Amino acid sequence: MKPTVLIVEDEREIAQLVQNMLETEGFACNTCRDGSDALRVIEALQPDLVILDLMLPGLDGLEICSRIRQQSLNKDPYILMLTARAEEIDRIIGLSTGADDYLTKPFSPRELVARVRALLRRSLRGEQSDPVIYQTKYFTVDVDHHSVQRHLPGQDTETLDLTSLEFKLLQTFLSHPGRAWSRTQLIDNLWGNDFFGDDRVVDTQVARLRKKIEVNPAQPQFIKTVQGVGYKFENEP
Repeated sequence: MKPTVLIVEDEREIAQLVQNMLETEGFACNTCRDGSDALRVIEALQPDLVILDLMLPGLDGLEICSRIRQQSLNKDPYILMLTARAEEIDRIIGLSTGADDYLTKPFSPRELVARVRALLRRSLRGEQSDPVIYQTKYFTVDVDHHSVQRHLPGQDTETLDLTSLEFKLLQTFLSHPGRAWSRTQLIDNLWGNDFFGDDRVVDTQVARLRKKIEVNPAQPQFIKTVQGVGYKFENEP
């Protein structure tokens, strides 16, 4: 089946250009011009990837991105955000809401197609052939069944609902508890040579994972920041 891409862009010419490019490359595309309509279309369509303009009528791209990440969707779509504003603060804000990549207008058609392909290849990588289970004092990660259970003292065992990226990140940490990982190493393990964009995507994914596995994300016990390096997982907090 063709990967499904939803283009949320209020400028008709840009939306048509992007759609033509991606359909030529073999993607199935739908378009939406209004921010409020976009959330309804996303829920109905369940796209593999959303190309999301920052400035939209109704709801803007940042709000849509944040709401997508809060919804319980069958698919957790990748989000490529488009904007005409290139300031660093906009990039940080965009990624902090859960965007996977960020492209500034005007953009190269080839670069857009390359980034879409790179994002989608992340989810199309083959699964490991042998069942793998990572067991620590407080967590059990079953790679084969894509399940994570948390066992905290005095509490019932809890099954955690993680996105594919959050799961891969936790799997990476638990594969070597106590090891300090740089952002570059985490990018290589999660996405390999397919990665395009800012390494702050790692910070965003770590923050999202902390919200789901930590008792108090503001004071993390398990995923610790290693100053000047990156992050590590504490097996015995």
